[in-house]
Amino acid sequence: MMKGLEKVELLPEPEDSRILSAIDPSAVGFQDGWRAEVTGWAPHDATPVPRLSRRRFVATNGAIFAILAIILLLFWNSGILFIELSPPKSDWANEQSQFDDFSELGLTGNGVNVCMVDTGLDVSNPAFTGLQVTFKDMIGNSNSPIDYGFIAHGTLMAGILVSGSHQQGIAPGVNLAMVAALGADENDMNSGSEQTVADAILWCHNEFQADIISLSLGGEQNIEMMTEGVSVSAVRRAVDSGIFVVAAAGNDGGGEDDGLVSVPGNVARVITVGASTQEQIVWENSSIGSQILSNGSMRQNPHMKPEVVAPGENIISTGIGDSWYSSSGTSDSTVFVTGALSLILEAFPEYKPTSSSNGDCIDAVKISLMNSSLKYDDSITHDDHWGYGQLKAYDWYQDLALQTPNC
Repeated sequence: MMKGLEKVELLPEPEDSRILSAIDPSAVGFQDGWRAEVTGWAPHDATPVPRLSRRRFVATNGAIFAILAIILLLFWNSGILFIELSPPKSDWANEQSQFDDFSELGLTGNGVNVCMVDTGLDVSNPAFTGLQVTFKDMIGNSNSPIDYGFIAHGTLMAGILVSGSHQQGIAPGVNLAMVAALGADENDMNSGSEQTVADAILWCHNEFQADIISLSLGGEQNIEMMTEGVSVSAVRRAVDSGIFVVAAAGNDGGGEDDGLVSVPGNVARVITVGASTQEQIVWENSSIGSQILSNGSMRQNPHMKPEVVAPGENIISTGIGDSWYSSSGTSDSTVFVTGALSLILEAFPEYKPTSSSNGDCIDAVKISLMNSSLKYDDSITHDDHWGYGQLKAYDWYQDLALQTPNC
């Protein structure tokens, strides 16, 4: 308070009580009616604003602050005030790929056998509560699900497909098998031998009898090899038996891109998946595909590489325990296509592999994928980066609904 005004009384103005007028204290309590009339309060008495001295005000507020601080400290130590912010979501990916449109159809992938080959699975996340999974360990000897990854890659991929909470899985009703065939290496990367991956693919084929094998993995192509690798041979056997294989295009895009999709995504009937972003452009590290085969011939529709791009940047999925991770890559994109295909095979089980399948049903389903994908340029059927376009799962379903199965 300004010096010299310590002893005056303050009266609020009747038109605006936030404006105070200084009044001689000798008039307080005396001739109240006259004071009220002069100051404009008549017929009511003008009542001065009570106030504390500065020292008392500071002392009072200091005491209140100290009490509040003690109370807050007690609550903090008790854990009552612990606030856990909800983790982010990537619902945009589901919406962009039209999975929301499937909700009215009630499709969840029920009855479809999906086999993932990855680092394994940690089911400690509450999002996997009640999940029934068939687990095959080709890294160790565990009979129960375990994730061997430096980063729990398999757990992340499984969550995109079957999570039951927070970031909901896109096909939670599938019969899921997880084969642990990759693990952490000395460079803190997830890797594995080609033979182990091939053995895992054969297990999915022969033992689990998969309808879909999902491969969020890949190795470098060597176009100078005289014979194909064992993982390629295992995949070729699967697709020629009518089993759908969905594989990652690879993450070597940009200036260092070798111009080839990863192995075994180079196999013709495999659905090879690149990554796109929330802005609906190709993710910068998504691998480019070449349409020239090692023998000099050209790839033909609907098997040009990659076939499609799907969301693969900052995708939220399950981590270890009650945690949620964000990841980017064609691995994530692969699972979105696996999920879409799971819903489609539930709706049209006539395209699922049988003992007499020869791969013709895969060709028919891939033609619908080619026709339904969102083109970045309507004048171009296929692009080495975009593939046939961006995944539009519901359009894929609708296009297939118009076809007559001839396989």
